[in-house]
Amino acid sequence: MKIFISLFLCFLQIAGFTQVRIILDTDIDSDVDDVEAVAMVHALADQKKVNLLGVIVTSDDPYAPLCVSAINKYFGRPKVPIGFLKNQREIIHRERYKYTKQISEEFPHGLKSHEKAEDAVLLYRKLLSKSPDSSVVIVTIGHLSSLQNLLKSGADKISSLSGKELVEKKVAKWLCMGGLFPAGKEANFFNPDPLSTVYCLQHWNKPVTFAGWEIGKNVITGGQYLKDKIPVKSPVYRAYQLYNNFAGRSSWDQIAIFLLLDVSKKYFDTVKDGYCEVKVDGSNKWMTDKDSPYQEYLVFKPNADQKELAKVIDDMVLNIAR
Repeated sequence: MKIFISLFLCFLQIAGFTQVRIILDTDIDSDVDDVEAVAMVHALADQKKVNLLGVIVTSDDPYAPLCVSAINKYFGRPKVPIGFLKNQREIIHRERYKYTKQISEEFPHGLKSHEKAEDAVLLYRKLLSKSPDSSVVIVTIGHLSSLQNLLKSGADKISSLSGKELVEKKVAKWLCMGGLFPAGKEANFFNPDPLSTVYCLQHWNKPVTFAGWEIGKNVITGGQYLKDKIPVKSPVYRAYQLYNNFAGRSSWDQIAIFLLLDVSKKYFDTVKDGYCEVKVDGSNKWMTDKDSPYQEYLVFKPNADQKELAKVIDDMVLNIAR
């Protein structure tokens, strides 16, 4: 019965009968697809299709939460709470972080430093505890360390429920950009914390849709089309300029956001018969020796136009260009 209620409420949300309450968990740092994904969420919020409860930044980049804060402020939501993965061994400054520092320095934001961001697990718990039952969609577009920490968390002043109990009571669905299907090894599942993937999949008992690496690979956004139309003053413009000067980039993370829309059914089907098995090295394989009542992975419909989809995704961001 609980599974039926969860699926029914999720259907009502994604079908547009009510706003989808979402928590976005992103590793915004080394790749630029996160930036357009965050902007897409703001586009959907402007259209009253989603209610963005908060953003969890699962990264070791100290500028990553500041970058998110700048994007949130630019799109008119400066008060959206931001959580950051705390208690890491070290906070790393790397050359591969091509835009987060610059965005945080060039655009205004309300977050003074990564230390001032809320703890990721505490924010997860706070947002879930305040939400109606079976109402939240968690969207992860990065590795799963923060989600694992939520599942492992115990009762506290925020809630008498454990993290796993909170998830099972409050979450309707998980949309996960991760894995390579039907089998392979993908970065969000293996880098830098493969055991978090293993743990999450072993302890997750709610519906989950995996958007694998193979889905976003050839959906190329952030190219000349976006450059010609988006305001130069936008942090989205600046991020793509810094990353590869609008040479185009695969849309791995954007696909996970796109699944919040009913129109996604025009492009995608899902494989439901089986379950995702993850090894300790983060490699995964879709197993068919038994069925999971919760898991599915995304596949393109035979007639899906991937170039058209890329334009639709870019247009979502252009429609809210400030």
